[in-house]
Amino acid sequence: MRSGVSNMLALNVNDHVEKKNGLSYLSWAWAWAEVLKIDHQAWWEAHEWQISSGDSHRMVPYMLLDDKTAMVRVDVYINDIKRSCVLPVMDHRNKPIENPNSFQVNTAIMRCLAKAIAMHGLGLYIYAGEDLPMEEEKEVKEEKKAPPQEVENLTLFAEGLLNYLDIAKDEKGLKSYWKANQTNIDKLKANMPDLYEVVLNKFKETKESFTKEEA
Repeated sequence: MRSGVSNMLALNVNDHVEKKNGLSYLSWAWAWAEVLKIDHQAWWEAHEWQISSGDSHRMVPYMLLDDKTAMVRVDVYINDIKRSCVLPVMDHRNKPIENPNSFQVNTAIMRCLAKAIAMHGLGLYIYAGEDLPMEEEKEVKEEKKAPPQEVENLTLFAEGLLNYLDIAKDEKGLKSYWKANQTNIDKLKANMPDLYEVVLNKFKETKESFTKEEA
């Protein structure tokens, strides 16, 4: 039987992700619903800090920093395991906000909740910049494995490309050759990424050598 962590790491959350300003956000409500399927006694809390003013003391769910921006912290307990996450209170551009209001603090807490859940495995691959959870990514790579004949053809193509890069005469011709072979280069990247990296690095080195000569 797979553990809760393994289940969450393998779960594809892409249909529940929103993108804003090039960043991905996992729906906290959906994430929490998935957590409760694994541990119906799971719970979370927003950390509180004490603020003092004279003889008055009060607890608030954020920590105010010296530059007047704020941080929030959320603790998530799943199967008696606690994992925490901290997050700045930010605006829609992901810039820290000075003297945030209650709505901004609450928004940060719920975003922090989603990230704290990710610390347990659910949607963690999003914060690592990946497109698929680990197990699905492995399956996709195995499905995309090129047949032997195509591997041989791409290997020969890569060898020819490397030979050309050794004799290229100028940057204009280099770019033109690369563009003319873009389809096969894309195939090389998709099916033989390690060899593609070798070719790409050689291309960059050759291009850089022309740039230095012109300087």
